[in-house]
Amino acid sequence: MREAAAGSRPQSGRALEGVVEAQSSVSAPGSGGNASGADQAGVRLYNERLLLSLVRRFGPLSKIEVARLTGLSVQSTSAIMNRLQADGLLRREAPLRGRVGQPTIPMSLDPEGAYSFGLKIGRRSSDLVLIDFRGAVRRRAHRTFAFPTPAMILDFVQTELPSLSDALTDGQKRRVAGLGVALPFQLWTWEAEIGAPPGAMDAWRSFDVEREIASVCPHAVTLCNDATAACAAEFFFGRGWRHRDFLYFFIGAFLGGGVVLDGALWQGRTGNAGALGSMPVVARSDAGGAPQLIACASIYQLERRLERAGVDASSMWATPDAWADFGPHVEDWIEEVASALAYACAAAISVIDFEAIVIDGAMPTAVRDRLTARTAQVFAGLDRRGLSDVDIVPGAIGADARAIGGAALPLIRNFGRDREVLLKDAMSQAS
Repeated sequence: MREAAAGSRPQSGRALEGVVEAQSSVSAPGSGGNASGADQAGVRLYNERLLLSLVRRFGPLSKIEVARLTGLSVQSTSAIMNRLQADGLLRREAPLRGRVGQPTIPMSLDPEGAYSFGLKIGRRSSDLVLIDFRGAVRRRAHRTFAFPTPAMILDFVQTELPSLSDALTDGQKRRVAGLGVALPFQLWTWEAEIGAPPGAMDAWRSFDVEREIASVCPHAVTLCNDATAACAAEFFFGRGWRHRDFLYFFIGAFLGGGVVLDGALWQGRTGNAGALGSMPVVARSDAGGAPQLIACASIYQLERRLERAGVDASSMWATPDAWADFGPHVEDWIEEVASALAYACAAAISVIDFEAIVIDGAMPTAVRDRLTARTAQVFAGLDRRGLSDVDIVPGAIGADARAIGGAALPLIRNFGRDREVLLKDAMSQAS
């Protein structure tokens, strides 16, 4: 994965809504809590998180640029950024010379400022990643299986987490914000589709994922739906923040999604908003009739195509970026998926006037980009009278989005702005 995507230089002269004039005192990883602005400590925490968010989104910024963006005084901005630098969250970059007056010194996120672990539990594979404060993957572990069981996942964490932790110095270990777990809700529901024996997935019904992972992990554990976590990765580390409202599709073994409204991830009353795989679509697939989107826009459907053709499909789970041997089967799959996604996009924007639709998945970048372009092409040919235009664009994170999204959760909890703190009670309720 790339480091945090820096956008174009911010427009000056526009103060961001909700900024409160105050001095600064940063909280360390693990302190948690949301700043309401009701007291001085809350004001300081709010403004610190706001400044970190700006630097994450726009890239290196000078104190003057931050002051113009926020409406804070240069004196207050300087105090906040100096404190964040002292606490290891920001670092100075090379001075910008060639302008009138003293050279300006931009500041960027210090990648050593915090670390986080992310665990993705999938239907065909599991990933454990260690990321830094910029979202770059420092270490990773990967395991494939025919289908997951709780015992497999616990063994994976117990085996791999210590080795990933050993890559950190003692000082870096003290900056670990936690471990985020991203997994499909109701993991047992599509048992037959992944070829698991009847009843083999039933253990997940009573398995308390958050508590059991916490029992083998020395860090605070946070649980989230896997597709919602992938959407969080796009929003926090990718390009999704450029769109105030967007719909997010992640195509893994099974398709899932997420919803961003008014600049914040929206989870719904049970944390299951964006369950796009369950959306009915007018398309034909192996399921026949008018199936759910998951039945005609998921990678397991490509796996079935390959198996029927006598092609070994196992490599797609071991190395998601190597599909070169699958030839015309991939092209046929892209056509079916693009058609289904296009109708789903039209249905979605008829309910919410999204600015953009983002498509990502556990597939090679070239395949994702072809799929996105074909979806936009099919969408353009649909009867869209009464609907607004929408941009259909590829995601920026790729196959690691769910694991990186899981790892993002502790960072968002500790360092995100109030509106970016996605961790509501519903996120821990895997219904």
